[in-house]
Amino acid sequence: MVQSRPAFSFAAVTKGVMTAALAAVLAACASAGGLYGAIPGDNRPHAGVDRARSMPIQGIDVARYQENVDFHTARRHGIHFVFMKATEGKDYIDPNFRRNWERARDAGMPRGAYHFMTWCSLASEQAAWFVANVPADFSALPPVLDLEWNNHSSCKNKPSRADALEKIRVMLEAMERHTGKLPIIYTDMNFHRDVLAGEYFPNSFWLRSTAAEPHERYHNRTWTFWQYTQTGVVPGVRGEVDRNVFYGGQNEWLTFLSTGCDPRAIAALAPTGRCQPAK
Repeated sequence: MVQSRPAFSFAAVTKGVMTAALAAVLAACASAGGLYGAIPGDNRPHAGVDRARSMPIQGIDVARYQENVDFHTARRHGIHFVFMKATEGKDYIDPNFRRNWERARDAGMPRGAYHFMTWCSLASEQAAWFVANVPADFSALPPVLDLEWNNHSSCKNKPSRADALEKIRVMLEAMERHTGKLPIIYTDMNFHRDVLAGEYFPNSFWLRSTAAEPHERYHNRTWTFWQYTQTGVVPGVRGEVDRNVFYGGQNEWLTFLSTGCDPRAIAALAPTGRCQPAK
C-alpha cells in the first residue's frame, strides 16, 4: 500500500527532535548511572556513594578476573593500595595470586591478601591452607577475612550464628598468628545482619556498600575501608574492578601502613601488644 506523504509541520519536527534528544539522555542515564554520563572511574556511578570518589586514599581489590594487572600504571593514576584474592576454603588458591603479590610489591603498591571463607569445611583446614599459601610478609597490609554467605558456590551450608562466629574466630586467630597483624574483616550487608551485627571484634572492618554510605547500611559499625562500587574503571586494570576507599587522609594512612591498625583504635589495642609500628 502506498501512503500519501504528510504535509510538512515545524511543530511536528520540533517535537520529534526533542523526543529523540530525551531518548538519548535517558539512554545515557541507563548506561552510565547518571544524568550527565559516567563519572570518571566508574561505569555505573551511584549518587549515594559520591563522597567516596572525592576521598584521598583510593584502592582496588582484584582476583583472577582482572587478569594481568599493571600495578605501576594503577599507582600512577591515584591507586594507593590493593587487596587481592589469595585463598578460598581449604583447597583453592587464586591462579593470579602469586603473580599479583610480586607485581604489586615491585610497583611499590601496598598490598594485602584475602581469604574467602566457606561454610563446607573446617576453619582449621582453611587456616592451614591460608598459612601454607600466603607469605608472612610484615611489610604487607593486614590479611583480610572475606565473610559472606556462599550463595554462588556449590556449598549450600548455612551454619547457625554461634557456629559461624566460632569458625570466624578460629580463622582470625590463625591469620593473626601467621602474619603478626590483626586481620581485617570484609563483609556485606546480609552477612553482617545475620551474623556480625552487635558482635564486638577488635579488627578493622571493610564494608561493602554500593548504593549508600556505610553508616546508612551498617548502623554503628565503624569502618576503615569502604567498597563503594563493583563497576570501577582504573588504568592498568582490564575490565571493571571493585573500587575502595580508606576512611582517612594521608596522616591516618601513614599510621595505618606503619602499624596495621586503624589509628582510632590504637590506644585501645596497643596494650594487647598489637599495632606496633614497623621498624
